[in-house]
Amino acid sequence: MTIKYKNIQLLLLVPLFILSACSKQDDPTPEFDENNLAPFSVEFDNIVGDRTLTLNNTTSLYTNLAGEKFSISMLQYFISNLKVSTADGKSYAVKQDSSYFLIQSSDKATRFAKVRVPEGDYTKLTFTIGVDSLRSTMPIDRRTGVLDPAAGGGMMDGGGMYWGWNAGYIFFKFEGNSPVISDDVNGDPTGKKQFKYHIGGFGGYSAPTINNIKTVTIDLNAAGIARVRKGRQSNVHLFVDAMKVFNGTNGFSIAAHPNAMFSEFSTKIAVNLTQMFSHDHTEN
Repeated sequence: MTIKYKNIQLLLLVPLFILSACSKQDDPTPEFDENNLAPFSVEFDNIVGDRTLTLNNTTSLYTNLAGEKFSISMLQYFISNLKVSTADGKSYAVKQDSSYFLIQSSDKATRFAKVRVPEGDYTKLTFTIGVDSLRSTMPIDRRTGVLDPAAGGGMMDGGGMYWGWNAGYIFFKFEGNSPVISDDVNGDPTGKKQFKYHIGGFGGYSAPTINNIKTVTIDLNAAGIARVRKGRQSNVHLFVDAMKVFNGTNGFSIAAHPNAMFSEFSTKIAVNLTQMFSHDHTEN
């Protein structure tokens, strides 16, 4: 009976050993060395079509595919949850507390998202446009810096990126002027014909059907992979084309939709936002 019992034990252990061996073979990518981090940055260079973005330009207006002239007075957006990947499939996600950035066209210093990642050669970059639902619902003491709801005027005043009435972040704020806008659209006392696109919403309890959090993945192979090393700055230079707001997959005219905030139409614009980003080059 003892011999038979031992044989049964051996038979039970064999498949476990095989599964263990297979598991190690199927995981050819060891963990990154968290103690071997090096500087890495992503540059968000705002443009409009084939032109540099200039705020409040009234002498040479931009023109969208609908033939509408417009100028831009504000463009700012959240970038978060940066992740880099190697050709062999290893990925490293920047620690969340260090992975939230507010890119403001009015402040060129904010165009760089500077982080630290393990040394390596990276062929892919992934990031989120907006603020994820987990961070959006964290206690206020976990939402500091650019995520402070009171920063920049709070709510929707000035450059604020937070809806106080809706307890949520504005992921993307784009404002300007266009002569095609009807005089009675927003009743601006200054007589300006303004368009405003404030895109947010993470599918929370207040509006579960509106989830405008978008993830963008950039292939770095064609224009230069990021070779991250200590002692030097690797920088991925992206162009961010604001014209795609109007001319993306869900193209629309300013006259037809001069304003979009917390509405179903905002979900169409959110799709266009993912098409704004293109890789120009990498500096190593």
